[in-house]
Amino acid sequence: MTILDHSHEEHPAPTTSTSRRSPRTPAQAPSVPGPTSSGSFLDRFFQITRRGSTVAREFRGGLVTFFTMAYIVILNPLILGGFSADNAPTDVAGGWLSASQVGAVTGLTAGVMTILFGLIANLPFGLAAGLGINSFLAVSVIHEVTWPEAMGLVVINGILIVLFGVTGARTAIFRAVPKEFKAAITVGIGLFIAFIGFVDSGFVRPTTGGPPVQLGDGGSITSVPTLVFVVGLLAMGILVARKVQGGLLIGIVGTTVLAAVVEAIMKLGPAGTTNPGGWHLNTPVLSGQLVSAPDLGLVGHFDLFGSFSRIGGLAATMLVFTLVFTNFFDAMGTMTGLAKSAGVAHKDGTFPRLKSAFIVEGFGAVAGGATSGSSNTVYIDSAAGIGEGARTGLASVVTGLLFLGSMFLTPLTSVVPLEVAAAALVVVGAMMMAQIREIKFTKFTVALPAFLTIVTMPLSYSIANGIGVGFVSWAVIGAASGKAKKIHPLMWVVSAGFLVYFARGPINLLLGG
Repeated sequence: MTILDHSHEEHPAPTTSTSRRSPRTPAQAPSVPGPTSSGSFLDRFFQITRRGSTVAREFRGGLVTFFTMAYIVILNPLILGGFSADNAPTDVAGGWLSASQVGAVTGLTAGVMTILFGLIANLPFGLAAGLGINSFLAVSVIHEVTWPEAMGLVVINGILIVLFGVTGARTAIFRAVPKEFKAAITVGIGLFIAFIGFVDSGFVRPTTGGPPVQLGDGGSITSVPTLVFVVGLLAMGILVARKVQGGLLIGIVGTTVLAAVVEAIMKLGPAGTTNPGGWHLNTPVLSGQLVSAPDLGLVGHFDLFGSFSRIGGLAATMLVFTLVFTNFFDAMGTMTGLAKSAGVAHKDGTFPRLKSAFIVEGFGAVAGGATSGSSNTVYIDSAAGIGEGARTGLASVVTGLLFLGSMFLTPLTSVVPLEVAAAALVVVGAMMMAQIREIKFTKFTVALPAFLTIVTMPLSYSIANGIGVGFVSWAVIGAASGKAKKIHPLMWVVSAGFLVYFARGPINLLLGG
């Protein structure tokens, strides 16, 4: 089967009840098949009329999806890059990524991959740098390898996902892992992202000689930037709760304006050892031009196998494994949910051009690593565009073109302080926590492994540790409880690999000595 797979395309599943339609979906835009085409090239190519949509709805849906996802163009540079080595996440060799360059490649990669997804998979899904993997890279991976080596691992991760998609192994692996464990991974990543936001904003701080962390400074909020974080968190939460289109982006922009007004009045300046009450990463002051030509210097700035020689084959392999699992399950669950929202999913959960969608999404990881913008994946925020009537890949093409245009607005990222970005991280983490409803905590053989997966990620500051602890505990507890036959062989294989990963320090000493 080629990448232009049309499996199940001829008979898209109709939506038979309003409960399966997004609340924002126009009643006059059902997903039942209509006439085969209206005669125009766009209609024939994207099968717009066949899916019960119109060109106008597709353009509107694509526009809404972009504004719902556009926050990543601001957030990704704040997570991965900085405007100097002093305020950027530096790697094991002291290297760092420029925030302006990260902003440019974020827009570039999201634009190209979303357009390709629309043209090849013909689904109204937007792709961009995935939250979770970018935090994992900035917080954990670069303390072991350099940024180019870390992005090389992301490329390898993407190649593996593409191969899984081509061979059909992706679906088989997805079915082998219990759904509760998949949900626990997503919930754990959400909690991890939220914890990063709390720490970056100063809302949670380490203590000296007491508990590991505390609220603010001595249990109080004493910093004005942290107070701005709290205001931003509440504002974004209200906007999202009220289902305002682009609520996160509006919240980021609005809170940044508030931060700029506060800075203009109080002159807080950047945070430092002599100024602990200042802004982190960026000071909210607009200087210079608003629009500039994108700096694409990070394109191709990756080292495919350098990490294997730096930290050893075992450690590098386990990092790739963690990236694959994070990409793998998040993307598959997201696409399944979006297909249901669009009314194109079948009863078994599959959807038109399933194989093509998996392959293109895998190439998003390859492209993200190759441009140093982190792995690109499908965004659940695409549901906003689907709610506006988007049903085909034309909406994705519109979203992708707007992402390409965002490359010219990267100077704006220098205005957003870390405290504002941290508020968005907490809100995104809360959204991901919604998957906890899939976990049956009344069954302790499920509850304990899921719980360990969820809490280990933030407490050890590592997604890899959480996934590994989850695999091992799920297999061991399940087998000891008399349910060994229900544990897929793959679970044992992966658990054994993680046991070796957790013992890699002593093993390396033994091999070296």
